[in-house]
Amino acid sequence: MRFKLHAVHIRRGLSCLADSYISPTSVSCDIRALIQKGEYLQALHLYTKHDASSPLWTSVFTFPSLLKACSSLTNLGYGKTIHASVILLGRRYDPFIATSLVNMYVKCGSLDYAVHVFDGWSQSGVSALDVTVWNSMIDGFFKFRRFKEGVECFRRMLVLGVRPDAFSLSIVVSVFCKEGNLRREEGKQIHGYMLRCSLDGDSFLKTALIDMYFKLGLSTDAWRVFVEIEDKSNVVLWNVMIARFGTSGICESSLELYMLAKSNSVKLVSTSFTGALGACSRSENYGFGRQIHCDIVKMGLDNDPYVSTSLLSMYSKCGMVGEAETVFSCVIDKRLEIWNAMIAAYVENDYGSSALELFGFMRQKSVLPDSFTLSNVISCCSMLGMYNYGKSVHTELFKRPIQSTSTVDSALLTLYSTCGCDTDADLVFKSMEGKDMVAWSSLISGLCKNGKFKEALKVFRSMKDEDDNLKPDSDIMTSVINACAGLEALRFGLQYHGGMIKTGLVLNVFVGSSLIDLYSKCGLPEMALKVFTSIRKDNIVAWNSMISCYSRNNLPELSIEHFNLMLSQGVFPDSVSITSVLVAISSTASFLSGKSLHGYTLRLNIPSDSHLKNALIDMYLKCGFSKYAEDIFKKMRHKSLITWNLMIYGYGSHGYCFRALSLFDEMKKAGVSPNEVTFLSLISACNHSGFVKEGKNIFEIMKQDYGIEPNVEHYANMVDLLGRAGHLKEAYSFIKGIPIEPDSSIWLCLLSASRTHHNVELGILSAEKLLRMEPERSSAYVQLINLYKEAGLKNEAAKLLGEMKDKGLQKKPGCSWIEVSNRKYAFFSGGSSSSVKAEIFNVLNRLKNNMVEEDKST
Repeated sequence: MRFKLHAVHIRRGLSCLADSYISPTSVSCDIRALIQKGEYLQALHLYTKHDASSPLWTSVFTFPSLLKACSSLTNLGYGKTIHASVILLGRRYDPFIATSLVNMYVKCGSLDYAVHVFDGWSQSGVSALDVTVWNSMIDGFFKFRRFKEGVECFRRMLVLGVRPDAFSLSIVVSVFCKEGNLRREEGKQIHGYMLRCSLDGDSFLKTALIDMYFKLGLSTDAWRVFVEIEDKSNVVLWNVMIARFGTSGICESSLELYMLAKSNSVKLVSTSFTGALGACSRSENYGFGRQIHCDIVKMGLDNDPYVSTSLLSMYSKCGMVGEAETVFSCVIDKRLEIWNAMIAAYVENDYGSSALELFGFMRQKSVLPDSFTLSNVISCCSMLGMYNYGKSVHTELFKRPIQSTSTVDSALLTLYSTCGCDTDADLVFKSMEGKDMVAWSSLISGLCKNGKFKEALKVFRSMKDEDDNLKPDSDIMTSVINACAGLEALRFGLQYHGGMIKTGLVLNVFVGSSLIDLYSKCGLPEMALKVFTSIRKDNIVAWNSMISCYSRNNLPELSIEHFNLMLSQGVFPDSVSITSVLVAISSTASFLSGKSLHGYTLRLNIPSDSHLKNALIDMYLKCGFSKYAEDIFKKMRHKSLITWNLMIYGYGSHGYCFRALSLFDEMKKAGVSPNEVTFLSLISACNHSGFVKEGKNIFEIMKQDYGIEPNVEHYANMVDLLGRAGHLKEAYSFIKGIPIEPDSSIWLCLLSASRTHHNVELGILSAEKLLRMEPERSSAYVQLINLYKEAGLKNEAAKLLGEMKDKGLQKKPGCSWIEVSNRKYAFFSGGSSSSVKAEIFNVLNRLKNNMVEEDKST
């Protein structure tokens, strides 16, 4: 490109020669003084005022200062005017001025002008060996991401014999590492060149070298460079080491270096604290984070915007929202960054309502949001299902010039697809210029969250068809496998599993956990275990999936065993682990195990969410200890509908019908609306206690007051309620009035009641209905046989028993179990194979003898 100065700038420069002479020294000093104070515009105005008289007064030292002012203001117009004066005075080949011109054009966004200045200077033969100008040009190429030209410029410099200095090498090292264009061998070659040229003593270059080794994944080499530095007083060195160890996942070393810097009396600055806090965030080491917080307060940096933001984020990552709120409230000058950090903290910890409330308060304070703010707010709307509010936030992107980033677009995709607004999601998706992996992932995961698993798989297939270069990452495959699990589509799941084995994605802990969930829902715990054994064992997510898998597939003993194995391998449980294993304990009614686990949770201060508390309530109720369940229930600040239903069902199952009904009234007063499960539990409670009138009343309230249509379970419970109370004719009339086809459970309830109250006619009728529906069901035969026997109809009973034998049907024996000294003993009806049979009969005989003696004495 041929460089052309605008005619107006040339004319302006020439006009200066015609004006009167001005004292150069005083004006130049005034200009430099203004620039040192940062008053760039005033300095340029002073220059142009006197430049109108004559440019000859401007010294060689004033032009770099003036060009610096143009760079700071990104004022290309002033820069070109000064450039014209430089040309008129024949100063364009001066290395100081040439460097300033290149820097000015780069910072003002005109790289081509910078290249022309550099080419003219380098071809002039005048001071072409000055490394400063070369550094500016190389740096300019890299800033404009023209890496090939930057590298070519660096090589050209070496060919011409210009020896690179520490700044040259640091530019190359830092940019190459940042873009991932530097291989380990090349990095070590640069290090070798530094040693040969005796440049290894420069602390600035050493810092860049340490940074390079970390980015290349060579933390040991970075440590060696650090150790070899004799003068470690420069805090920048420490900051790089602290920050890079943290980002590399070696958080313990990062925090050790922080303590070492303190003990060596290094004067720590804000960057030191942000780096250490970053390590605390990644390792969730809130104890060490609190120590750093104390240091920050002592240093008086608690109002530093970067430090306070990092401190808030650390508490957020550790789940300590209260502490994060305290940090936020103590910041006097709340900039946008601290508002964003607090909103993000609420979002990360599932405090969606609090995030939206803070966003509203932020707008009241006239703090304008940016794209990061809005992406978090939109994520909140997805979390809470607030479609309309999310849409109003979306309109703000159009009302104000906020740049719509891929993060915002992805958040919008998740919002619309989660809320079931497929048309809106499709519009956002189509409007995106470059659909990256995040966009596709947001659309697919949003559909999964909304239960639209078929649509999610369809989008995934279209992604592969649209762009062959897009390789699915772990996030997308996790969502895809979750869709297969939701559909229980084992065939598709197996296909995707096979593909991920080839790509290695199957080793990802989140992908592996979703595969475990798929095989769990498809009833294949053996396959789930194979997946589990192939992934990392240090992640709690995989363990939780496996514990839940065993519990879901009626293998509670294995679930409990797996939990104990997790503890033995040093994996610390979370609330999900405890909740999953409590479900397993509940199914075995193992009170001692459940109580021990509850105590373990309290001792280790494991955060207890509503799911865990509900699981504890369920466990204690199923183990027959309603008092413990009641204590947990009363202490819960936020009781969900599930919590109320659990307690109502628990009271009912233990015969406390009045308590169940009273709790139902409390629930209504608390503003919680009942659902079909609530009424099923209430009818069941009335059933267990024989409260027919109350049960019928509950059934009517459900339909009339709440508009809830009864399902088969409600009808079956009503038949059982009437039948147990001996109202068999009413029960039969009720069945005939049911608007849906009665299923086997309804007829079984009537058959059982007919047997209890010796109504042979209704018993036979219900049995015939039942046997027509399920001819292979042995329990129906057994109930009818017993009914015949109890009614004295032995021939009919024998005939039916013969039919049962001909079909090869057998009665499943009843089973009971008891827990003694942390061991369970199972007993089957009609069985006598217990290992403790003799001991049991001895105890029974002693009890019988005691009762006889008591009876005689009275």
